[in-house]
Amino acid sequence: MVIGAISGWTVYTIVLIILIAVWGGWQLTTIIRRNRVAKLIDAETFEAGIRTAQVVDLREKKDFDAGHILGARNFPYSTFKAYHSQLRQDLPVYLYDQGKTLSTRAAIMLGKDGFKQIFILKNGYVRWEGKTKKTKY
Repeated sequence: MVIGAISGWTVYTIVLIILIAVWGGWQLTTIIRRNRVAKLIDAETFEAGIRTAQVVDLREKKDFDAGHILGARNFPYSTFKAYHSQLRQDLPVYLYDQGKTLSTRAAIMLGKDGFKQIFILKNGYVRWEGKTKKTKY
């Protein structure tokens, strides 16, 4: 009985290790893909380049309306695939969301479409201290 219980725990441990390894590999692959097409930039660099770039907020409209970086356009990630063709390839694209998960996905999508100047706000909107705007209802 004790041997069966130990081997049962061993199987669960092995399955857990495999799941963690697969998840870690997927995360690493995503980071590598992001770094091939985009560059993470800090808030100061982001703010310095806003005037010459296309700033895209990937959060949903209600979050955008509650507050967004001054000069940003709202392309919610849920509709980004359909509307990202409105962006110009000859201008830098500055992406941000609450963190950087959606920005990473959007950057990979833009990279596949031939965009060369893609930048992601390193810490996302959650730590943004620059100029913001709220939409009035």
